[in-house]
Amino acid sequence: ARTTLTDNTPLIIPQYKRFFTKDGHSNLKMEVLSCKSLLYIQDIWSTLVEMRWRWMLLTFSGAFVAHWLFFACFWYLLAYVNGDFDVPDHSIPPENHTICVKYIDTFTAAFSFSLETQLTIGYGTMYPDGDCPAAIALLAIQMLLGLMLEALITGAFVAKIARPKLRATAIKFTYFATVGHHEGKPCLMFRVANIRQSPLIDVKITAILYQEYKSQHLHQTSVDFRTDHLSSNECPYFVFPLMFYHTIDQRSPLYPLIQGKVRSHFEIVIFLSAKQEGTGETCQKRTSYIPEEIKFSQQFASVMSHNSKGYYKIVMDNFDKTFIPCPNTIILHLERTNEIKMFINTILCET
Repeated sequence: ARTTLTDNTPLIIPQYKRFFTKDGHSNLKMEVLSCKSLLYIQDIWSTLVEMRWRWMLLTFSGAFVAHWLFFACFWYLLAYVNGDFDVPDHSIPPENHTICVKYIDTFTAAFSFSLETQLTIGYGTMYPDGDCPAAIALLAIQMLLGLMLEALITGAFVAKIARPKLRATAIKFTYFATVGHHEGKPCLMFRVANIRQSPLIDVKITAILYQEYKSQHLHQTSVDFRTDHLSSNECPYFVFPLMFYHTIDQRSPLYPLIQGKVRSHFEIVIFLSAKQEGTGETCQKRTSYIPEEIKFSQQFASVMSHNSKGYYKIVMDNFDKTFIPCPNTIILHLERTNEIKMFINTILCET
């Protein structure tokens, strides 16, 4: 039975609040379409590359076996139609009979010959006769189709292995975002780290605020993030952890949500795009933050330190750690004129 949603029914029920998982996968479920299978077949290349490895290996193994079986049937049929099964000894055929393929007298032999032909094994026992045009034509067709199949499979394997998606697994976001002061301004902050030693270049952050309205509409709003005093939301070199900030003022789409003036479910989805220094390929990493994952009046602990030789080192144990800064009472001033003030939290620092 299909459930009818009213205007007061939220799109996201409490058990399933996320649009995206923490590792960036979409939680959106598409209803089954009648032509869904046809769409996957029409875009067979993308279907193969996006398959999981176990299904990809199973599909390709099945494709090869099906190809060998398909042509084994034709080789068996050719031997049957040509009357080769009636010849008792293929090494001494009658003078008025031309055997198309030597020693194909069973379907197992036909399958073995199809396999040898496609893989160019050439054991030498079974071979087509040059005086049988049908055998030569069938041999050419099998080789052409087999080469096309091998090219497709090889290309798909190379494309899947070389995908920059695997490089994105070495990019890590903090599990929580924080709201606190940065350079005297209230900001939403999160941190991201590059786990591998190889740097990423041309790093760009894009953030989208998803809000759920009663009209069953998901509204999208851009949220600008910057890092330090760079002129844009791009960072040219990414090798140590970066902190990204969004200033919360009256122009910010987060302003009414943080104040609690607008009560609706929201989620901030972060998209990080970067290029690999060696290949120039672009990879993307995603994460999201829901209201329960935003800590107020807290700062991230430092991850930069020095070793005994004076070199910088990154302390990843502090990557997700936050602390409560002093003074004891934290008030966010959202306007310098003091006409609007938002009380975020009051916390006593431990002595």
